[in-house]
Amino acid sequence: MSKKIQNQKEDNKMDKIVSLCKRRGFVFPGSEIYGGLANSYDYGPMGVEVFNNIKKLWWRRFVQAPVDMVGVAGPIIMNPKVWEASGHLSHFTDPLVECKICHIRLRQDKPAEIEAHAKEHQGKKAEWTEPKNFNLLFKTFIGTVEDDKAAAYLRGETAQTMFTDFKLIAEAARKKIPFGIAQIGRSFRNEITTGNFIFRMKEFTIAEFEYFVKPGDDEKKFTEWLNCQQEFFIQDLGLKPENIKKVELAQNELAHYSKRTVDTYFNFPFGWDEIAGIANRTDYDLKNHIEYSKENLRYRDPETGEEYIPYVVEPTFGLDRIMLAVLINAYEEVEARSGDDNSKHEKEIVLRLDKKIAPVKIAVLPLSKKEPLVKYAQKIYDSLKFDFACEYDETQSIGKRYRRQDEIGTPYCVTVDFGSLEDKKVTVRDRDTMKQERIAIDKLGDYFQDKFN
Repeated sequence: MSKKIQNQKEDNKMDKIVSLCKRRGFVFPGSEIYGGLANSYDYGPMGVEVFNNIKKLWWRRFVQAPVDMVGVAGPIIMNPKVWEASGHLSHFTDPLVECKICHIRLRQDKPAEIEAHAKEHQGKKAEWTEPKNFNLLFKTFIGTVEDDKAAAYLRGETAQTMFTDFKLIAEAARKKIPFGIAQIGRSFRNEITTGNFIFRMKEFTIAEFEYFVKPGDDEKKFTEWLNCQQEFFIQDLGLKPENIKKVELAQNELAHYSKRTVDTYFNFPFGWDEIAGIANRTDYDLKNHIEYSKENLRYRDPETGEEYIPYVVEPTFGLDRIMLAVLINAYEEVEARSGDDNSKHEKEIVLRLDKKIAPVKIAVLPLSKKEPLVKYAQKIYDSLKFDFACEYDETQSIGKRYRRQDEIGTPYCVTVDFGSLEDKKVTVRDRDTMKQERIAIDKLGDYFQDKFN
């Protein structure tokens, strides 16, 4: 297969996923009735469930399971001196070039995008301005006067709360080094280049933690957390190992605070790109906050009395990018398998989401809308809905309802037929194997507890 044909297939797959997300309520264009806003998206009813499930899995693995981790939730707007101390006001920049023909601005370090844009000016030679550094922080103002004294910034990362609260948390949670502080929250970057659906947005969600260690122990902990990061992707989220790779950054590619960084890439339809990273931030942040705030953020070992500035290992996860990876990982087109011959399609979509991530775990489907069946099915739905994320659906043919559940990734469908009124049993259909089992209604709770545990 030629590279051109392969690229067309991958682009087509991305288009199909975007279409599925809108049609089935995973992701909608933001502000669409007003023409939208570039790279602004809303998570619909299915999307918000998947996103919340990913967050819960992350929190369970990295905060609840370890004995040396605690959580925090900080504000989006912090004292602007925080960003001066962290280096974001001076270093948090992208190199920007401007097309002299149409004046669009692109990042100089994205040559493929620059080349693609140049082809849009057919018959004209594209010329670019000299690159200028463009700060990515969104600027705002506190109060009624918009001047430099009132300037503030939307946070470009969630990390700084964990640094400014380091000493308070260590004392309140009675934690000794090594220990970590975790946070999931919104971050904002005034990106020059946006695109590829929810992969790159100006407003996004980061899950990360700062793991504080004694200097000298940082590389060992770096390796341990890097391995744990990979386990999260494969074991918890079910991403295929062949679609994940680790990329060690060269020294000239490191962020201003980093001694070492390893990024994790996923094989998207548009190519390999970053979904997570882990950085050794050394003592950069705490040292700078000590200098700028004049507060003593050093750690004193309660047993030896030794005082030092901790080093920090920081695993970071882009949750929106991870959600896109999860959807792509689960997307599959199969031969028609639901409904009678008249209602079958040539191809059907199955979203093979991990059971822990699926937005709906069980769909209860009465075979018809006749009253005895509907009442019985609703009673079954009521018996399951408090223990499992359930959906009740009685519209359209059973084949079309099966296909809809396959497209949103529902692992199990419970079909209530007229025989159920007699034998007190229902048919449970497995999304992946298509196996159907006849299960006694009073055993359904135990049956599904076993399936989801």
